[in-house]
Amino acid sequence: MKQPIPRVFVVDDDPLVRTARSLQFSGLSVQIFASARDFLEQIPVDVTGCVVLDLALPDIHGLRVQEALITRGSLMPVIFLAGHADVATSVTAMKRGAAEFLVKPVSTSELVNAVREAIEHCAALQRERHEREDILGRYARLTARERDVLRHVVSGQLNKQIAADLGTLECTIKAHRGQVMRKMQARTLATLILLAVRAGILELDSRNKEATHERSTKVEYQSWSARGTAIATADLGRYSATS
Repeated sequence: MKQPIPRVFVVDDDPLVRTARSLQFSGLSVQIFASARDFLEQIPVDVTGCVVLDLALPDIHGLRVQEALITRGSLMPVIFLAGHADVATSVTAMKRGAAEFLVKPVSTSELVNAVREAIEHCAALQRERHEREDILGRYARLTARERDVLRHVVSGQLNKQIAADLGTLECTIKAHRGQVMRKMQARTLATLILLAVRAGILELDSRNKEATHERSTKVEYQSWSARGTAIATADLGRYSATS
């Protein structure tokens, strides 16, 4: 499968800056926007890349643009460029997952290095998302009883204990357990636990029990990096299939 070409989205209202950025990122796929509004209207969500964003845009403030990207489920890190150091704003930006908060003027090497690191981080986040979606797809094929058994199994209970808790026979639990392992494509208990943790299945089960009237569930998960936290929200409604 051919890997998508990483893209750099530069959002800046200064034409001289836009020209300079296009030259700095030679060798990368660069798309330039003169306004935040144009950028938000055209930006694809599921793309590998990063955003180089002027903080003080005339139409929409940079922090609002970052918030809009998060709301849409974009995993692209944002590199903020600011005219002066603003501690409060930079803290807010980093808490929301900004890759960098750089004060102008920024050297070419510093910016290009930040962009390349941000692209690598975005690719890692996308791999995690795709893996999570694959696991949740397997989970959706489980019956309600099989999901109950999965929850008990990954908590460390034996078949006899699960049978007692669920009011059924041990042989029945053994059969359900086999179906869980087959559908989840897990050969060992350790693998099953790892899948449940990676996909947040236990958290999903808990929320579904607390809010069974809701038709969809949203789970926030965090991926930490040395430069901050990238937060993405995955709509799991399509995985809440009933049995």
